Amino acid sequence: MQIHVNTDNHIDGHEALQARVEEMIQQYLGHHATTLTRIEAYLSDANSIKPGEQDKQCSLEARPSGADPVAASHKDETMEAAIRGACQKLRKQLEELAERRRGY
Repeated sequence: MQIHVNTDNHIDGHEALQARVEEMIQQYLGHHATTLTRIEAYLSDANSIKPGEQDKQCSLEARPSGADPVAASHKDETMEAAIRGACQKLRKQLEELAERRRGY
């Protein structure tokens, strides 16, 4: 499973951030790794340097083998919380997809 991290021009996409995103994706979605070819993470900050309520957003798109892409996004006050929320939403969708594939 490949993980690609993309950021808007308001977020410093340094190696530590990329490593943290990859770590969280592995933590929440790692058990689906054998069925996924790639995950794209898009991180954005709507208000740039100005503080704001729920202005950080993480959008994730997973590419399951033999199925259409599955996407989820989450907005929150911190990037960490936005990533966590998007991972939780995507995990739920992937689990539902796996159940449908098994015929439940």
